[in-house]
Amino acid sequence: MLLKSIAIAASVAGMLAAAPAPAASAAAPEMSMQGWGAGNCPQGMLCIWPNWNHPPQGPVETPSLTTNSEWTGSIQGFNFYNGTGRDAVISGFAFGSSIPFKTCAPAGGSGGDLYIPVNVTKVTWQMTPC
Repeated sequence: MLLKSIAIAASVAGMLAAAPAPAASAAAPEMSMQGWGAGNCPQGMLCIWPNWNHPPQGPVETPSLTTNSEWTGSIQGFNFYNGTGRDAVISGFAFGSSIPFKTCAPAGGSGGDLYIPVNVTKVTWQMTPC
């Protein structure tokens, strides 16, 4: 009887080992470090939006700025998404003041917010991580 039990157990173990693995589930969509996506930011660009709004897929409003090169000017900014391969430094002033503001927008699909409304005046690109 013991030999019959061992044979059945070995048979079941063999069938389980030969059974196909369950299908892998689809990977979750890639999210940025801050937990939201690119929204309507074109691929390979840095976008800055003027208002606080970051649903999981990313902002849907028109960006104040879309660039992948050095930029100077004056726009209102609050959210950003960097879909480029380089770190960017966003510079400006706290909105309505002369208090300087600077933050890093890390490369590779990261989104964030500037924490306060900012009059963005410059975007520069870093050769090394910022």
